[in-house]
Amino acid sequence: MNQELIRKQQDLTARLNRYRHEYYNLNAPSISDAVYDRLFEELQDLERQTGIQMANSPTSTVGYPAISKLEKTNHPIPLLSLDKEKNIVEVCRFMGEHQVMFMLKLDGLTIKLTYEGGELLEAATRGDGDVGEIVTHNTRAIGGIPAHIRYEDRLVITGEAFIRPSDFEQLKASLVDNNGETYKNGRNLAAGSVRLLDAKTCMERRLMFMPFTVLEGFENLPRKSERLKELSALGFTPCKYLVTKRTLTPAEAEDGIKQLQQYARDNDIPIDGIVVTYNDVAFSKSCGRTGHHYKDGLAFKFEDDLFETKLQMIEWTPGRTGEIAPVAVFAPVEIDGCEVSRASLHNLSFIEDLELTPGNRILVSKRNLIIPHVEDNLDRGGFVLESAYPHRCPCCGEPTRIHETRGRNENGEERTIKTLFCDNAGCETRKLKQFVHFVGKKAMNIEGLSEATLEKLIGRGWIHSYLDIYRLDQHKDELVRMDGFGERSWQRLWSAIQQSRNTTFERYVIAMDIPMIGNTASGVLCRVFHGNLDEFRDAVYAGYDFRQLPDFGDTLHNNIHEWFSKEENFCIWEELQMMMKIQKPVQPVAENNTQDNPFAGKTIVVTGKVEPYTRDEMNSLIASLGAIAGSSVTRKTHYLVCGEKAGSKLSKARELGVPVLEPQEFFRMAGVA
Repeated sequence: MNQELIRKQQDLTARLNRYRHEYYNLNAPSISDAVYDRLFEELQDLERQTGIQMANSPTSTVGYPAISKLEKTNHPIPLLSLDKEKNIVEVCRFMGEHQVMFMLKLDGLTIKLTYEGGELLEAATRGDGDVGEIVTHNTRAIGGIPAHIRYEDRLVITGEAFIRPSDFEQLKASLVDNNGETYKNGRNLAAGSVRLLDAKTCMERRLMFMPFTVLEGFENLPRKSERLKELSALGFTPCKYLVTKRTLTPAEAEDGIKQLQQYARDNDIPIDGIVVTYNDVAFSKSCGRTGHHYKDGLAFKFEDDLFETKLQMIEWTPGRTGEIAPVAVFAPVEIDGCEVSRASLHNLSFIEDLELTPGNRILVSKRNLIIPHVEDNLDRGGFVLESAYPHRCPCCGEPTRIHETRGRNENGEERTIKTLFCDNAGCETRKLKQFVHFVGKKAMNIEGLSEATLEKLIGRGWIHSYLDIYRLDQHKDELVRMDGFGERSWQRLWSAIQQSRNTTFERYVIAMDIPMIGNTASGVLCRVFHGNLDEFRDAVYAGYDFRQLPDFGDTLHNNIHEWFSKEENFCIWEELQMMMKIQKPVQPVAENNTQDNPFAGKTIVVTGKVEPYTRDEMNSLIASLGAIAGSSVTRKTHYLVCGEKAGSKLSKARELGVPVLEPQEFFRMAGVA
């Protein structure tokens, strides 16, 4: 089929829709009726020649439908995400010797189109990957979607609905989202527009569609690029891509990415990365998938954009351990559609390295488009450490001190880390943070005691220690009269407090806030001391050497002994237990199974992503095998389970000769495959 005819038809469809908009919506036609009619007839003739009719063609669209709600639809082939990568060397390693496609990663909303017998049967959003919403009614309002095609077999494709950056700049001033706020980026506007119930309103949003994958159809073609090319003959405008002809060096891969970036800029196409995917369809299918993404592709994400702003001040806030955390407050900047004005400065060493002083021009980013971060200082010079931090706690006014420890910087290099501390155990902010930790989900798990509520209760003098939480019924009459409270709120809170009395060894130990004791360490202590708090306490006072336990070094050993050496801590430890019912630990595996279990009594460390488990779930599985879940690789580690995106633990394991297991091998040996 003559591709030139199809392009001419697509251009004429877009022109006529623009003229219709001028006539019907703006009341400002730019051409005469006679010219419009002549172009209309020309489009009809082109549609007869090509056998293609776009869903938004003015020859078929009399009006735009409206519906009452969006119906759901299932995706037999899940529409999953792609794993992300920023390192070009890792991209080349992923490519190996396979032929791959480099493709624009369009920044909009993914839509799946289904055709049967040459007719558009359904258009649906990606949704959660398994279930999406039907938006077929809006296809008339989206450019680039044919309603009729010359392909009789079943055809299922996915692509992106997006708004060109230039169109978004014109639209954003006159549109607001459901919260009454102006749209921050074209992606959000595109997503909201595709899901509109009224297609007429959707039409005004200037949406475009580009396909990037053929899920079903053209089964005789073995390569993805060949299948995408066929879509051009059906009236689609496929997403721009490049196909490799040989193995690429990192520099060559970067050149290809730059070509695609320039193409997107020149053609006013919004992108947020480059897709790298194997071109061979059969090989791609053999790669399998996780619960989150298919393994045959990567999304190469560009380096985080840097934004210049001015550092206005550094806030210092005490935490529950006494460490005073610095936060940069700077002139607001908009990053990826969100206004950002604060970022953690981590510690005093970070401030010293960047020589940060209020008034400096700084560069900030949102790492992975999520976490605000100060990247650099453009006005270095004249920095004086003594002037960079408060010499008295900003909360209680007591003197602060600088604490030095050995640690690692962002590049993994060992160095001295300076942090600022307030040693006043009675510091109000520090106490508040301790209570927040005590009632948190991993500790006593008391719902209803938010930080704001705790602050009110402490301020009224009703809570001085953890014990007072379990005596709050003494203040019930006054509490139900507080703003935001009432009888029902009180009943829910008191019920949660009572439920927290039935707790575990691990939760109780975590709640005591012994420095560096978290899920993993408390689990080890529970197993070693048989879930008996008294046995643990007695071991401490008998001088037990905790360094013999997995992942328990000098610091953790000292933290435990120092905590129990303080009389007020011992009193809380003993008195609070009298209000609790400590559950006996559940035996992880039957005795006869333990003998056949190769992991019983071993220390296992996990690195990388092990689908479909979270890290906590993996640690629970390890514990159920009678093993110990370690947090770092040492000479005491028996196995390292290595998932995707493994970090430095893999290198350490190889250095120490620790056996490394693939997840499936671990599951098979554990009997859970």
